[in-house]
Amino acid sequence: MRLTKLLALAAPFALLLPLSAQAAWPTGLRADYMKDCTAAASQSVDAKTAEKHCACGADKLNEKFTGEQIKELMSKQNPPSAELRTKALDAIAACRVVK
Repeated sequence: MRLTKLLALAAPFALLLPLSAQAAWPTGLRADYMKDCTAAASQSVDAKTAEKHCACGADKLNEKFTGEQIKELMSKQNPPSAELRTKALDAIAACRVVK
């Protein structure tokens, strides 16, 4: 009986996990990333493939980076460190589109 109560108590928190998974992207930066990424990717692949590739990259960044790291990566005034940039490129490497 205790296990049932514990599961009932934990269920609402489990449902909130997908919402917290998106918490790393600071407001507006995911949209900026998607716009910049799809514009660049569309030069070598069709728009639908570019969108898919960029969404995958955004998800990978969200999984592996904090909000502050994403802000640093997306900063136009202060470019990110070479180490952070390399780490980001490694994270999205699985999303590469094969022509």
